[in-house]
Amino acid sequence: MFELGNSLREARTRHGLDLPQVELATKIRAKYLRALEDEVFEILPSETYVKGFLRSYAEFLGLDGQLYVDEYNSRYGTERFLAEAPRRARVHQDRGLERKVVLIALVGIAALTALVIAAWKYGGTDSTSGTPPAVKTPAAPVARELQLRGVGHGTYVEVHRSSRNGAIVLAATIGKGDVQRIVGNRFWLYIRRSRGVAVSLGGRTVSLPARKNLRVLVTPKRTALSNG
Repeated sequence: MFELGNSLREARTRHGLDLPQVELATKIRAKYLRALEDEVFEILPSETYVKGFLRSYAEFLGLDGQLYVDEYNSRYGTERFLAEAPRRARVHQDRGLERKVVLIALVGIAALTALVIAAWKYGGTDSTSGTPPAVKTPAAPVARELQLRGVGHGTYVEVHRSSRNGAIVLAATIGKGDVQRIVGNRFWLYIRRSRGVAVSLGGRTVSLPARKNLRVLVTPKRTALSNG
């Protein structure tokens, strides 16, 4: 049995080499060379590096590299292996745990996807349960105001709802300045002299042709002459 580190250091000294020179020649970092000479092997990354660097360093110095590896194995190999074994086991355990977590997450995602698809496919097929869809009620028409205002000498006016056959709501002579108001949206009017009255519906002026005995249908959208 011999001292690994001291023999390497003595051999290097005999050759007149310093660590930077050996590093340049062997491509082994100086701090690892110093660790080999000091027998501080735990600095090196693993036992494989220790054996490889020992062999290369020894052979560079003209020594028997295998002899140094064997000596290391007999003195430190088993101890280093036992020290590293728990760490390797822990790495495997951690990786196994990571795989389990990933697997559980994938199963959860698959289950959630299946629930979403089932809800989309089968949801709402039972017409006897749940809240029925809201029924939209048509909006009631907005009530407007028909306004008749006498101008000039005024005139006689008849007003029917909806059509000529509709209920009559006004039959009167409207004098100058007189105003009649009737709530509704569709009216049939008979006007003896159109120049004697100004008509509006919902605040919008109704244009009337200048003629006598005018018959006209008035709605919010249009004003049309009536033959009847």
